[in-house]
Amino acid sequence: MIEPSLALYGDAFERVDGLIQELLDTTGVRYGLLVDRKGFVLSHKEALWAPRPPALDSVATLVASNAAATAALANMLGERTFSEQIHQGENGTLYVESVGTDSLLTLIFDASVPLGKVKVYAKKSITQIAAILDELKDIPPVQLGEDFSAGATSLLDDLLG
Repeated sequence: MIEPSLALYGDAFERVDGLIQELLDTTGVRYGLLVDRKGFVLSHKEALWAPRPPALDSVATLVASNAAATAALANMLGERTFSEQIHQGENGTLYVESVGTDSLLTLIFDASVPLGKVKVYAKKSITQIAAILDELKDIPPVQLGEDFSAGATSLLDDLLG
């Protein structure tokens, strides 16, 4: 089973979530997602006024796949990476930028929001989010021993019969 490359929870999750919300409030972006490069949504926010969001899991998977294809293109052209992607349609824009090596900030907004403004504020947010994600690399992974497994199995047996 594929698992997310990052475990974002607790205080780190709250801080990242707050930064994404601040970015939406400042820029007028409709949806903000932090996606890992395997296609998992790590955090997401939407503006209160935004219409029903697209299927975020599908967006995350496609964004991660597109980032992988773009990285391959960069490599073919002798570049280390292309750090950002912009997809502009008639009515909306998808802006994706790398946050460190493991995740992507994905912003979805309509034509009324200036791309330049989004890019300026996104760069600031990316620096702050990257610092939070770097802190997580120093935290040892949670070790669940045999006692946990036996206890969980017992609770499930009691609950489900």
